[in-house]
Amino acid sequence: MKYLAVIFDLFGTLADNFSSRQYYDALVQMALVLSVPPDDLRQAWFNTSRERNTGVSQDCQGDIELVCRRLEVQPEERQIALAVQIRLDYIRRVMTPQLGAIEVLSCLREEGYRTGLISDCTHEIPVVWPETPFAPLIDAAVFSCSVGFRKPDPRIYQLAARQLEVQPEQCLYVGDGGSQELSGALEVGMHPILIRLDADSTEPHLINREQWDGRMILSLSEVLTVVAEG
Repeated sequence: MKYLAVIFDLFGTLADNFSSRQYYDALVQMALVLSVPPDDLRQAWFNTSRERNTGVSQDCQGDIELVCRRLEVQPEERQIALAVQIRLDYIRRVMTPQLGAIEVLSCLREEGYRTGLISDCTHEIPVVWPETPFAPLIDAAVFSCSVGFRKPDPRIYQLAARQLEVQPEQCLYVGDGGSQELSGALEVGMHPILIRLDADSTEPHLINREQWDGRMILSLSEVLTVVAEG
């Protein structure tokens, strides 16, 4: 058997990609409770993206405090707690499984494959993760904010393989091409395939996904065909 494990990206792969409108609406709500101008919060939020994705802060509250320091404001603890709750509620709403995601994960587990996840994300994702239908079906979930580095850093792929107790070359990697993730997986010896269910999207945060001339699938169910081919 060529593959012993299948590792997935999260948003755009197992879960739907979020819309900019939903994302910005949540930021506006956070700005209101923090008593800061929404445009200022939005800019500071994006300017601290790398830090929040690599766990400079220890938790969701720390992420909000980091952004507030950049804005040179000092909200009350109550305000910060409300902002954290808005952000968590938003993440819960957008963690919607793609069509067939749960069925494919279940089949892979039943057929003896180990399943993994690598996600570039902030602390809200690992907080909400145990509540999702994905969690019981993933053997090893690696979150950038928890480990301190993000895709395409080779270490994040190598860590996932170690947690799954397999070699990188025994892993199929499935992602939509954000963060140069497919090239990163290939570099460490994994077998990456592109899935882009929203190829026609005009969302600005999806425009710069990597151009991939390797294997591509059109649905998650095709993952089962790929592993069966070995």
